[in-house]
Amino acid sequence: MGVRMEYELLDSGGEEKLERFGPHVLRRPDPQALWERRQSDIIWGTCDAWFERKGEKGVWHFNRPMPKEWQIEYGGLTFLLRLTSFKHVGLFPEQLENWEWASGVLSAGAHGTQPESALRPSVLNIFAYTGGATLAAARAGASVTHVDASKTAVEWARKNADLSGLSAAPIRWIVDDALTFVRREVKRGVKYDGIILDPPAFGHGPKDELWKIEEDLVPLMRACRELLSDTPRCILMNGYAAGYSHYAFEHLLTPIASANGLTVSGGELTIAEKDSTRLLPAGIYARASREGR
Repeated sequence: MGVRMEYELLDSGGEEKLERFGPHVLRRPDPQALWERRQSDIIWGTCDAWFERKGEKGVWHFNRPMPKEWQIEYGGLTFLLRLTSFKHVGLFPEQLENWEWASGVLSAGAHGTQPESALRPSVLNIFAYTGGATLAAARAGASVTHVDASKTAVEWARKNADLSGLSAAPIRWIVDDALTFVRREVKRGVKYDGIILDPPAFGHGPKDELWKIEEDLVPLMRACRELLSDTPRCILMNGYAAGYSHYAFEHLLTPIASANGLTVSGGELTIAEKDSTRLLPAGIYARASREGR
């Protein structure tokens, strides 16, 4: 039996995208979709809900009643979805490629005569949001430290772990500012075999610590470098901040990777439209692994 994928990008264009999340079809803004739509206005008008930007946030409009929460299966995991005031629903489908990559790297060579606990790689996931990468790493056999500044996001991620059958997995759930936590771990002498991070352009920590990617990303990466074990498995950086290329992330990652025998690659994350050859650009990544994958 194959893995259920209860998500589809049905169409895109006119700076919007039309998506199916399980039983519900949503229409959301997407500035990358500069082209013409394939589907008619009638098809787009039959969505369950659509998002309108208003100021820094926005508002959802409904063509029919929607539940406050619902679940879908995606990439072998189960996610709880909600409509948020920032147009997000708690799942970034384009990240499936990164989850599969991380799972492959972390599970490689994870068999031998040592006890399972000794073979289990340790992973730090910062800016971890609703936990897709955390769950993928845990399912691959890693012990994970999940860090996000939002208590709501961490609680959401824990629910996703429960729904995905990973409630007993070795995941440490932390609500903290990313840079503050990493520097504290450095002082403690903690080491990780893998680091995953998805830095936003701007944000606040739980104690109103200010995050600006142009000021804080380089210091964060310097601190992360000190957290790597003697034989690290991987580093993964996601990016959605406007104006940055994946080359910028690759160049930032290369000195750290080279010093630890890791090979760097990068590119764009995309989502394939249903019944189309079009790919919707959906973010950038840079990743490093010992296997050079």
